[in-house]
Amino acid sequence: MAVNYNNPDHGAGMPDDGAGMAGKGAGMAEGSASPADIAEIRKKIDQIDTEIIRAIAGRQQIVADILDGKVKGGKAIRDEAREELILEEIRKKAVEHGTDPYFLEKLFRDIIRFSVRYQVNALVDHQNRQTEKSTIRVAYQGTDGAFSHQAAIRHFQDRYDRVECLGYTRFHEATQAVDAGDADTAILPIENTTAGSINDTYDLLEKHDLFITGEEVLHINHCLMAVQNVPLEHIRRIISHPQAIAQCSEFLSREDWHVETYFDTAMAARKVRGDQDLSQAAIASSYAAEVYGLEILQRNVMNQEKNYTRFVVVSPRPIVCDPQLPCKTSLIFSTTDQKGALLDCLNVLGEVGINMTKLESRPRIGHPFQSLFYLDFEGNRDDARVSDALHRLEAKTKYLKILGSYPVVESEW
Repeated sequence: MAVNYNNPDHGAGMPDDGAGMAGKGAGMAEGSASPADIAEIRKKIDQIDTEIIRAIAGRQQIVADILDGKVKGGKAIRDEAREELILEEIRKKAVEHGTDPYFLEKLFRDIIRFSVRYQVNALVDHQNRQTEKSTIRVAYQGTDGAFSHQAAIRHFQDRYDRVECLGYTRFHEATQAVDAGDADTAILPIENTTAGSINDTYDLLEKHDLFITGEEVLHINHCLMAVQNVPLEHIRRIISHPQAIAQCSEFLSREDWHVETYFDTAMAARKVRGDQDLSQAAIASSYAAEVYGLEILQRNVMNQEKNYTRFVVVSPRPIVCDPQLPCKTSLIFSTTDQKGALLDCLNVLGEVGINMTKLESRPRIGHPFQSLFYLDFEGNRDDARVSDALHRLEAKTKYLKILGSYPVVESEW
């Protein structure tokens, strides 16, 4: 609300899309419309776009007003039956107005998802006494324009009047800022749908006395950018974060480029701007190109279009979550030195119907050839069934650290 940052995948693309739509409409009528007519058509489209934005903002304000009554009255946040009735009515109205019902249903599902997300966050903040805070300091790895920076803004911008983002060169520096009290929380990438798990984050979760209090999922759209719009064959050197390089490996293998790792995607973009070398390019977000005044040579250079990164929000204290909220619980454990010990631990959860969503192993530092297991499952640690399972699991492990229970981010894909 009070933070004026653009997300390249949410909002920053709106002007381009609107102009593009106007351009297509104008192009179809170029044979019969003068430049003045086209300008007037585009002006009308801009006015309609503004009306749509105002209507959505007005709807959201009504949601906020209703939410206050829900929170104070202890009423349910979500009414899925009513949501389906709304969508059914939307499909009917779409047909009546000659508009694609599939498109409008998808649009309103996104609007409803945003509304639910807002209400979930508000309820969590209320129950954890965060509503009186107007500012939050968020540590992240990178600089302005980094994907972690965008994830931080997206996660907190509707919850605080001011989001103060503090960029650090390395992951451990971001977590140390929380330990030292220089930041209230940190946001760290933990897994990507193309490149897999981000091991540095797993190791930091075990090392630091921090808890996961939320998650954010961001669509990662990588672009190749340079100081000027030069042909690709003029590029000799490409720099970016190792994760971005892994996510764009197929594109990078097409030419004989010298590829180098850098601290962060946005830092790579900043370096390209500073060096002013026409043979050098960076892979980063379109927002980073905007921030650092670079020309995008090619968009969508990642291996797969459905390229998402999951981030976790880590804080000095765990949070409590209302029983009505779908939650995820994360923990770390090591097994005993017995045959089938890992299977015995997992069976504790399976026997009570707990659905495991992720299992990751990492070497246990200081314990040669021993592993730590990182586990995510659906459920709230305050639920009696889950709490009982965790007590039984603790009896079967050599080491157990519960990282926290937190609301699940609903998928957008």
